[in-house]
Amino acid sequence: MSTKQTEDGLPPGELPEWLELVRRQVGSLRFGVVEIVVHDSQVTQIEKTERVRLDKPSPQNKK
Repeated sequence: MSTKQTEDGLPPGELPEWLELVRRQVGSLRFGVVEIVVHDSQVTQIEKTERVRLDKPSPQNKK
């Protein structure tokens, strides 16, 4: 009996560790960027930049 594998050689349903890290970083952001750095076809770094958006003051608050 043969075991099916995905294109990257992993059994179905088994994800690489870096993918779970990316999912957590994306899930923790409201506004921002998650950047994946690849070197020699391997994920070597994951960077997260978070933005804090401030509400625009309403026109009646301006003097």
